[in-house]
Amino acid sequence: MSESKKDLAFGKKNYTIMVAGIVIIALGFILMGMDSTPHGFGFLGLTAGPITVMAGFILEFYAIFSKKGETTEEEL
Repeated sequence: MSESKKDLAFGKKNYTIMVAGIVIIALGFILMGMDSTPHGFGFLGLTAGPITVMAGFILEFYAIFSKKGETTEEEL
């Protein structure tokens, strides 16, 4: 295995979950912006959007704190 792959802080699974979290966060902000009521005081702006953003941040924390993956004896 090359040295550059050994030095990465996260595994492929972590990066995939991080990208999914970023997409969910962006979707939450888009939902908040789609609210048609004045000043965003409707359901999308006050409930659905923030819950979606919070779910994205929770997914990001999970991606950061989850283990890199199982290491084989060859990688050690």
